Amino acid sequence: MPIRVLGLLVALAALAADQASKLWLLFVYDLGSHQPVRLLPFLDLVLVWNRGISYSLFTTDSERGRVILLAVTLLATAALVVWLFRVHSRFTAAALGLLIGGALGNAYDRFAYGAVADFVWFHAGRFSWYIFNGADIAIVIGVILLIYESIFQRAASKMP
Repeated sequence: MPIRVLGLLVALAALAADQASKLWLLFVYDLGSHQPVRLLPFLDLVLVWNRGISYSLFTTDSERGRVILLAVTLLATAALVVWLFRVHSRFTAAALGLLIGGALGNAYDRFAYGAVADFVWFHAGRFSWYIFNGADIAIVIGVILLIYESIFQRAASKMP
């Protein structure tokens, strides 16, 4: 399988998993009416509409702001696709696919709903992690894989 096809398939899988989970939680289970849902003592499902980007940075309630965030997301995604088409490593292609799929999942939410649906909440005692979704998970794993590859590829290239 060509490397770019692998990356695009991973992107499609990440996008599909993200949107399937959101659609089910929003329209089948109706999380907004049943929240919070305790899954574990430290893990709940709650519905939060994020009108910004990661950690609710650049939050905006205006239509103009929403369009700007959507445009920035699509430009970043286009840059990732260009990168994907230039890589020679299946590992990098898979990592980029996760980033692309996650970015498109959140971009779709912003386009369709005006905000990103977040619902996974980790917490313990007074500690509370931000609320996120499947697209965010894909993006974080993709970044971790790129960092891992960068560190260990660089270390391997320095070995005699």
